Amino acid sequence: MRTPPPRVLTVAGSDSGGGAGIQADLKTMLALGTHGMSVLTAVTAQNSLGVQGAWELPAEAVRQQFRSVVDDIGTQAVKTGMLATAELVETVAALLDGLPVPVVVDPVGVSKHGDPLLAADALHAVRTVLLPKATVATPNLDEVAQLTGVRAETEADLPRAAAAVLAHGPRWALIKGGHLKDGEAVDLLTDGTDEYWLRAPRHDNRHTHGTGCTLAAAVAAELAKGRSVPEAAGTAKEYVTGAIAAGFALGGGIGPVDHGWRPVRDG
Repeated sequence: MRTPPPRVLTVAGSDSGGGAGIQADLKTMLALGTHGMSVLTAVTAQNSLGVQGAWELPAEAVRQQFRSVVDDIGTQAVKTGMLATAELVETVAALLDGLPVPVVVDPVGVSKHGDPLLAADALHAVRTVLLPKATVATPNLDEVAQLTGVRAETEADLPRAAAAVLAHGPRWALIKGGHLKDGEAVDLLTDGTDEYWLRAPRHDNRHTHGTGCTLAAAVAAELAKGRSVPEAAGTAKEYVTGAIAAGFALGGGIGPVDHGWRPVRDG
């Protein structure tokens, strides 16, 4: 009988267009040779043009999905994405208490199209109860500004942005610099002592929907395999860079990255 692959649990919202959210997470986890499982927190009506509607699930539905998976199947890493409300942030943070596996927190605040995905009153809960549970937090520059008030405009600003995020309690911060205007696509991974600069060519491709979800899910998948945080982040950066380069047009707006650009099934 085949040994099961490493298991990864995503706690996030659904993207009906299939480019981000739960759908992107599960595709990424499969491509990286892990078994993805899901806890759905919200349903969105979403396509290449934007988010037309969003409806969060009751906290009890989230709680029961989580317990159903963890108490029977178990997991070797958790990734959180769209949590929508303060109540859901607090519910998920409580579920993570005492769970002895790495946790990747993608503090999703807005969609690729600028649509809000997190209630304003939930920011305090993200800062105070969710980020302290994170092994790795993976905000983009807009999310750093939303959470901390620090706005990074250049590569030289990334350490200051990371310090502001680390002040809220995650062990590591992976600051995504893709929104910087010039130069390579550079991210900074740091625990406040060691710094790892992750660089990749900037691809001239507008079809980048799901980039943030994909990177965080890839980090979680690699951590589930037993990789260190720097190893996991480096592998995730390589994977998402290829997915961005292979991104394709879909619908009338911004298409998704290609999660299947290079399937890896070597565990």
